[in-house]
Parts: sequence; C-alpha cells; structure tokens
Amino acid sequence: MISTPLSRRLLASAVSAALTAVIAHVVTLLVLFVGNGFDAGVLAAANGFFGFGTLISFLLLTLGGAFGGFARWWLTLIVGVVAAFVGATIGTTLVFVLAGNPFTATVFGGVIATFAGVNLIFFVALVVTYALLARRIYLSVLAGRRPAAGRRIALVRLPADNLSQGAVTHQERVLIDPALADSQWSDYVDALRAENWDVVEVPAAPDLADSVFVEDAVVMFGDLAVVTRPGSDHRLDEVDGVIQTVTQLGLPMARIEEPGTLDGGDVLKVGERVYVGRGGRTNAEGVRQLRAILASPKSGSTPWRVVAVPTSKVLHLKSAVTALPDGTILGHPDAVDDPRMFSPYLEVPEPEGAHVVILDDDVVLMSASAPRSIALIESLGYRVVVVELSEFEKLEGCVTCLSVRVR
Repeated sequence: MISTPLSRRLLASAVSAALTAVIAHVVTLLVLFVGNGFDAGVLAAANGFFGFGTLISFLLLTLGGAFGGFARWWLTLIVGVVAAFVGATIGTTLVFVLAGNPFTATVFGGVIATFAGVNLIFFVALVVTYALLARRIYLSVLAGRRPAAGRRIALVRLPADNLSQGAVTHQERVLIDPALADSQWSDYVDALRAENWDVVEVPAAPDLADSVFVEDAVVMFGDLAVVTRPGSDHRLDEVDGVIQTVTQLGLPMARIEEPGTLDGGDVLKVGERVYVGRGGRTNAEGVRQLRAILASPKSGSTPWRVVAVPTSKVLHLKSAVTALPDGTILGHPDAVDDPRMFSPYLEVPEPEGAHVVILDDDVVLMSASAPRSIALIESLGYRVVVVELSEFEKLEGCVTCLSVRVR
C-alpha cells in the first residue's frame, strides 16, 4: 500500500506525541501541586517520579501514531490508553528499582496500585489530551500550513486495503489489481503536484473500500466546504476524516444532514451554476439543503444557482458530464439522460472523455482511456495532462473522483 512517507508520518506523530506528553506531565504536576497545598517540594519530587513514564509514553505515542493510530478515532483512543498505561507502569517500575528496591511481585503490585492514586492523574491527563488534540496536531504537521491567498490545495485519500470490494452499480464487477491501483493513484497525485497543486492527504480509512473517492465526501464553494451525507450507508463513515482535514485547514464548513443525502460526485459547478444529479445517491432533500446552504451568507458573495438534473444511466452526474474551463460541458450519449439540460454542450467520442479535472485556465487532467477525446480537447487549445486510471474506472471512478480542489 502506498502511503505518506514514513519520515513525514514519524515527524508529525512525534510532534503530536511530544505536545501530548508535555501537556499531560504539566497537568499532573499542577494537580499534585495544588492538591498538596502549593508545596514547591512536591513539584520537584513529582517531576522526577513521572519523568520516565512521560518519556516512554512519548515514544509509544510516536510509534502508534506513525503506524496507523490516526486512521480512526477509536484507534487514536486505544493508542492513548495503551501508551499511558504501559508508559506509566514501566516508568514507575524504573523509579522503584533505581531507588534500590529489587523487582519483586510486591513491588510490581505497588506499581499497579499507583493507578488508584498519582498515576491515575497522569493516565487521565494523557489519554484525554491525546484523544482531543493529537489528531489535529498530526494533520497540521502533515498539511504544513493553512490555506493562503493564491495557494491551490488538492485533497486526496489513500486507497483502502479492501479497494477491490468497492461498490459497482451500473457495470459488471471486474477483478481489481490492488498493486496497479496503488501505482496509478501515486501517479495521479504526482500529476497534481507537477501542476503546482499542494496535495493534502485526508487520513486513510483502510476498511472503507470506496474512501479513495474523496470527492463524494465534500464539495468546495470558494472557501466553504460543504460536507456531504453519502447516499449509500456503507460510505457514511467516510466523512469523519474529511471533517478533520477541513477543520485543520481552517475552512468554514456546512453539512448535509439526515434525511438529506448528497454525493459530491453529483455536483458539477460551471461558473455560478451548480448542476446536481438526482439519481440513486442524491435525494431531493439533499438538493434542498444544498440550495439553502448556498443561499446563506456563509457561501460568500457568489449568487449560486442550483439546477437539479435527472441522472439514471451512471452512478453520479460527473460520471456523465464535466466542464472545460470556458464552461463548455462535455458528455457522451451513453451516459447523459438529457443533453438539453446543458449549454454549451459538446459530445465526446468516448465515455471517459467526458471526465476532466480543471488544473488551470488552459490545463485539464484526463484519463488515458479516452485518446480520441484527448485529441479533441487539445484541438480546442487546451493542454491535457494524461493519467492511467483503469483500476478505478472498474469501480465506476474517474479523474474527478480522486481529489477535491480547494482554490
């Protein structure tokens, strides 16, 4: 499985672990200081007593975070609990032994007994701090910095371990090559970077087969992130990691709420017009809520106009149509319910040719599966960046599905 480089994960995890350990250590000292009548001597004694435990917990948190501890909230909680208990246990044992006490069952029993007293304070402080802050700190280090004027960010997400189990609805299931899919995903991300997009990885979701299609979990309207509510129950948990990343990037956020459903793949923005596919994944309530969000002050000054479009031949609207930078909408007759809904409209020779990602005013990203369409788009004066996406196309994915652009 391709992933964020280990060096980056270790750095981000070490920073979050260090801050967590320091906060827990300081909180523990303060609680004991106050609880003992502000006796300064307690601070020195407690600092020595908890020193080893804090250091060992830091090391365990660093390793746990770097090797998947932030993939899900409950994994983060488990890492925090294990690190706090093991770190405090080993640290307290070292304090007892270095004080001249032989390591015996009696001594070990005394160590465990401290979890009903002083070590309980450290344990709670570390677990609570890690659960509440560590993932945000980790993402902050990976992301590098918050969005600034002119910075172009692309959100992506690693393919899940069970990618081959991804849902298909409008085509026959075909065997997926996971190694090839990983390679194609990596090339896709490299293509974004080569066109000067800052790539930010949403926390991986190894057990959510369709999570690589990050487009379905959030739609950007200027700086406003509209977090969706996927129309398939098995995809509902995908939004958790996206919310973490959007929050870390400092973006204002709105959400589609139950009973509304909305998949990002059903939303096509063309200028101020927002086409929304009404098919199997997006319902009428989802469209209504999106209209309300885009009519509110939080959506900025753009007068967004939402147009619902029937979509029955493909999984999502953007599986049928996307748009060039000049607003021309591309579609293939086998996928589009009613071309009259779109203007200006250009028919392309291959289904995959209807899928473009706008990278710049004159640059688009397209799949290698559509050579004739690529030639057509190039003849219109655009530079086309070509990527291989055969394994994702087997799961009804396309170039738009694998990223969310923040501009």
